[in-house]
Amino acid sequence: MSTRRLRSEDYNDYSSTDVTPEGSPPGGMNGFAHPESYQRFGESNGTTWYQTLIHLLKGNIGTGLLGLPLAVKNAGILLGPVSLLVMGVVAVHCMGILVKCAHHFCYRFQKPFVDYGGAVMYGLESTPSTWLRTHAVWGRRVVGLFLIITQLGFCCVYFVFLADNLKQVISTANGTTNDCSSNRTVAMTPTMDSRLYMLSLLPFVVLLTFIQNLKVLSVFSMLANVAMLGSLIVIYQYIARDIPDPSDLPLAAAWKTYPLFFGTAIFAFEGIGVVLPLENKMKNPRQFPVILYVGMTIVTILYISLSVLGYLRFGAGIQASITLNLPNCWLYQAVKLLFSFGIFFTYAVQFYVPAEIVIPPLVARVSEHWGWLVNLLLRVALVGVTCVLAILIPRLDIVISLVGSMSSSALALIFPPLLEIATFYAEGMHPLVIAKDIAISLFGFVGFVVGTYEALVELVAPTAAVVNATIAMV
Repeated sequence: MSTRRLRSEDYNDYSSTDVTPEGSPPGGMNGFAHPESYQRFGESNGTTWYQTLIHLLKGNIGTGLLGLPLAVKNAGILLGPVSLLVMGVVAVHCMGILVKCAHHFCYRFQKPFVDYGGAVMYGLESTPSTWLRTHAVWGRRVVGLFLIITQLGFCCVYFVFLADNLKQVISTANGTTNDCSSNRTVAMTPTMDSRLYMLSLLPFVVLLTFIQNLKVLSVFSMLANVAMLGSLIVIYQYIARDIPDPSDLPLAAAWKTYPLFFGTAIFAFEGIGVVLPLENKMKNPRQFPVILYVGMTIVTILYISLSVLGYLRFGAGIQASITLNLPNCWLYQAVKLLFSFGIFFTYAVQFYVPAEIVIPPLVARVSEHWGWLVNLLLRVALVGVTCVLAILIPRLDIVISLVGSMSSSALALIFPPLLEIATFYAEGMHPLVIAKDIAISLFGFVGFVVGTYEALVELVAPTAAVVNATIAMV
């Protein structure tokens, strides 16, 4: 999951390929367009390869990373990392499909840039089905809807994450020491329910979302990324030490918990929304395919290493966020607060996307005199919705898995392969490519259905282990 996902409209520079009246760009079905076909449109002060790589890493690293150790527990110490690797490969492949289809429509319609929703709409217009061509505009609307659900889902996760970490820091404050050598049990001071922490945070989050200038938000985003980077370094140095004997950890967990792994993993890997805007922003977009694969390789290694080390270090006691397992000394309490600081400001960046989709059309319906008030009221309403949903689902592991299964799976796994079939079927596709695309979409759809079902079942009737862990925390 990402700490910064921006819509394509947030970028003023455009990159594309040399435009031809019709047909596919050079290279067609074989992958990305030929490097020599790229041509920059607009200003020339785009991002360098290094800046694009940093943005790609930031767009894929967030709270989902901290929940991956529990995800590995739900899959098994062997099956979990292998599944993460497979899902990483498939997710990156789907990102490549999206870029390839966008390039195709840039050529075909002589457009400098095509976003995710536009690519799906044009893909439906290219199908042999008259009904799909007639209703192609719904492709853009469906992608927009899932984007809104996903981004607001991220915001719900942030509320739960902030409440859980703040509650733990405050409840153990009296027992916090300077000794970080052992993770001794600390008697927790009775404190208010985590849902009350969410309500306490609500006014501050609302004020934060009143900031509507993207340049100002980028400053907060930078502070958030620095805070989270520092926290990750400290977390890594702790979990890499004193790892106990892993022989009692199951190689593969019960299949009933695997759908929860799927939801958490795809939540973490759902960075497909940032791919086209980043490619569009580059000064030399010919380099983007290499950057995409290098960047996502780094992300996958980071995911697998933290998830495996975290599970090995804490075993069956791993919690929904690895920060909740850190010792109760001031250094690691500061890490929790530092990461919470980063997540708090990341909320505004994530909120920017659905706000820009939902609010402007509604504000346009009222007079200019009342536009500013309607704008603020709608922001309060949207933030309130995320807070209420977080209160209704106060378990961090379940809300992450639910958001991942319900919406991230559609954007990252289901739509891109179907888009490739819709885009290139009329031009001729190898049967193996069609079979591959159908298999990926079916995999995503099964994960969507089963993952959502198991998350809802776990929410309604949590397992005894979870209940006991919750009681122990309180």
